Amino acid sequence: MSRPPEDQGAPITDKAQLVEWFSSAAKPRSAWRVGTEHEKFAFRLSDLRRLPYEGSDGIGAILDGLTRFGWEPIQEHGKTIALTHSGCAITLEPGGQFELSGAPLDNLHQTCDEVHSHLAQVKEICDELGVGMLGLGFDPKWRREDIGWMPKGRYAIMKRYMPLKGSMGIDMMKRTCTVQVNLDFESEADMVEKYRISLALQPLATALFANSPFVEGKPSGFTSFRSNVWTDTDPDRCGMLPFVFEDGFGYERYVDYLLDVPMYFAYRDNTYIDVAGQSFRDFMAGTLPDLKDHTASMGDWSDHTTTVFQEVRLKKYIEMRGADGGPWSRLCALPALWVGLLYDKGVQDQAWQLCKDWTVAEHQELRDAVPRDGLKVQFRGRSLAAWGQDVLALAREGLRRRKRLDSSGNDETGFLSVLDGIASSGRTPAEELLEAYDTRWGGSVDPVFEELRY
Repeated sequence: MSRPPEDQGAPITDKAQLVEWFSSAAKPRSAWRVGTEHEKFAFRLSDLRRLPYEGSDGIGAILDGLTRFGWEPIQEHGKTIALTHSGCAITLEPGGQFELSGAPLDNLHQTCDEVHSHLAQVKEICDELGVGMLGLGFDPKWRREDIGWMPKGRYAIMKRYMPLKGSMGIDMMKRTCTVQVNLDFESEADMVEKYRISLALQPLATALFANSPFVEGKPSGFTSFRSNVWTDTDPDRCGMLPFVFEDGFGYERYVDYLLDVPMYFAYRDNTYIDVAGQSFRDFMAGTLPDLKDHTASMGDWSDHTTTVFQEVRLKKYIEMRGADGGPWSRLCALPALWVGLLYDKGVQDQAWQLCKDWTVAEHQELRDAVPRDGLKVQFRGRSLAAWGQDVLALAREGLRRRKRLDSSGNDETGFLSVLDGIASSGRTPAEELLEAYDTRWGGSVDPVFEELRY
């Protein structure tokens, strides 16, 4: 989740400004970068409980400890709720999930160095405090009421509003973790094709990374319970977005969609104002009762774009958001998958040919089936595991063509190896965990806290 805005920006006087906000983000290919984000659960080693914000071993203490490495604190009402350093940020999800938002980097070797350095720093502080971090898509043990809230104003508003829209919004806020990658585009047409490819293939990514089979200490019946949570979070801001595949889709059509998504809040004078459920169009028109003395600004618009939760989201870049959190190797594999598919024009064209004739009904069919059945889903007469092998071959070719080499002369294709193994086996990471639960773990989820601990 985003931290408080530093600048409200220019006042909004016309919808054209909102369209231009997106179009101004287009970059030449030489300027394309890769930004990777990942979340993890913080827990106490002694009893495996999720950490509160307060206390000598709480989330606040971890944030304070990280300042020894040069991280600068960002505060809200006197409490540190985020850190920044060298183009990166550490932010907090509502239940204390610890998120690294990485810097925009040229290649995946740099991405993995960044992740490795971050996890090493976090581990040093956590070891001193007797706590740990867990890489999983959904909290395997604890109930909603066992998990505290982080001291961020926007979360108090969402906490009130979420249950009005779906049964699992609070679960999304407190009990899920993901890994995502943010990618650039060079034009409106390029954005449109990237959006369509990534939305079509997102269920495949969900299956390859499915890593959340447990809920409250028991198997849930899903390979990705995290993905299932999004199906009943808030229909106004989640889902497959069929209009993306319609003729005429572009920046303006996406702006129109966002304008019809109800707001959560506006940020003024270091305070979040609750306007949940109200219209951004009315805010622009100056007719919202709680904001009648405030003019809608581009900072408000930037904030509003973070309050939609599709599995592919457009901001000043395209976010791929369909994967469960997991171990270090898969944190690097997710950007490898999408960079391989979308950062070489020839491979991107092949990826589009692969899925361009899929129907809206087929997109929804895949989305509905994958959280439970993962790579075993049958689609057009083939398993999703077989589709995955084809898509990974394309991604490998895209990475090979990029020719981004490390100091030993290795290109980026090695980061796909862990996914090659998953696709060729036809078994999701979740199924490996379920087998461990049934055998060597003796029907307990507790060992996962050590085996998937960073």
